[in-house]
Amino acid sequence: MGAAGEGQRKHEHDLPPDPEDWVLEPQSTALFVILILIFGALMWWMLVTRQPVLRLLAACLAFLPAMLFGVAAVNKYYGYYQTWGAAAADLTGQETSAAPHGPGDLAAGSQADRLDGTGISLRWAQVLGDTMRLTVTGRQSHITRVVYVYLPPQYFQPAYKSYRFPVIELIHGQPGEPQDWINVVGVTDILDHLANRQLAQPAVLLMPDANGGENVSLQCLNQAGGPQDLTYLAVDLPDQITHLVRVQPPGPAWGVAGYSEGGFCAANMALRFPDRYGYAGVLSGYFVPFNNQLAHPIRQVNPFGGNRAQQRENTPLDEVRALPPSTIMPQFWLGAGAASKLDVANAEIFRQELQLRQADVPLTLTPGGGHTMMTWRAEVPPMLRWMTEGLARAAAKAASAQERKDSVLAAQRAHSPARAAPLR
Repeated sequence: MGAAGEGQRKHEHDLPPDPEDWVLEPQSTALFVILILIFGALMWWMLVTRQPVLRLLAACLAFLPAMLFGVAAVNKYYGYYQTWGAAAADLTGQETSAAPHGPGDLAAGSQADRLDGTGISLRWAQVLGDTMRLTVTGRQSHITRVVYVYLPPQYFQPAYKSYRFPVIELIHGQPGEPQDWINVVGVTDILDHLANRQLAQPAVLLMPDANGGENVSLQCLNQAGGPQDLTYLAVDLPDQITHLVRVQPPGPAWGVAGYSEGGFCAANMALRFPDRYGYAGVLSGYFVPFNNQLAHPIRQVNPFGGNRAQQRENTPLDEVRALPPSTIMPQFWLGAGAASKLDVANAEIFRQELQLRQADVPLTLTPGGGHTMMTWRAEVPPMLRWMTEGLARAAAKAASAQERKDSVLAAQRAHSPARAAPLR
């Protein structure tokens, strides 16, 4: 591929060493060494002991570290659980967060008190932020899904009292669920680390359930004769969140990002709605849709019911070519694991198309990375650095425009004739 200048960069270690790296975490080398030593000790005990009962006991006990070693090896290969907390949260169906959180109903506004810190410890919210779990029903799509909303610490700080935050909508892969962004990728912690070091700007993170079921794959598309997933994620949800949270309306100060299937979603959503998203991040994504998978019973279906025009309108490679020259296209950031030839090829082909419209398309290739959570966790920091800077500029521009509009209205009111005093 050759040198690509600043538009193509290898992964940078954006975060400082984490204390968790020095403890016995699921992917630490020390864990594997300890399991091997335990297994070896038990096997030695089984060989040297003369009592059949103890020999049987040693053999049974040796099975445990052998099994755990296999599980740990699979976990390390796919880069899934980085911490014991993430594993426990995922296996118990709970999300992890530095601040309190709980169920809520967006329509009822039952969590409104948490948006100003009154329903939680304001002091802790100003340091750790807050994650809310909401249930959101789309007005047009009539879809009801769980959505996680992360409010950064700045949201509760006096200096940002009047600031309308930019938003990044994060789409998970399949199989997957929205809390994977928090539990496994660690996106909230990464954003806080970067913001504290002034390497990224604060933003509200929106993490919806993109499919609505464990065995469902909708690719964020409006299924012909089925769920209108694209409408829910790109229209209904942003509109609802804008009315609940102190954020910018959908537009240049909104970004969308995703990994794997979520990467396709991010590319397609941004191109289908260029007036609602200013930035898009695609991590190991693809750019031509597959069949969807529906459940009850599980079956593969064509998302477009055989309509080729709709298929072209939802194929990012075709969409880029078809956009009118006057269309202001969202800015794209691409990432892939260098060890995944398919992901790299997909990213390079799409980048070539984008460069006809976007002068600088960043492409980050993670050395040794495959199509795994470990790769996406490594790519989130550079993506956030790039995207939040652009979103912050868009938010500042929107705020300036609003101030000018308010000044004009105030001047008009000041120069308007005063109402005549009523006769008495």
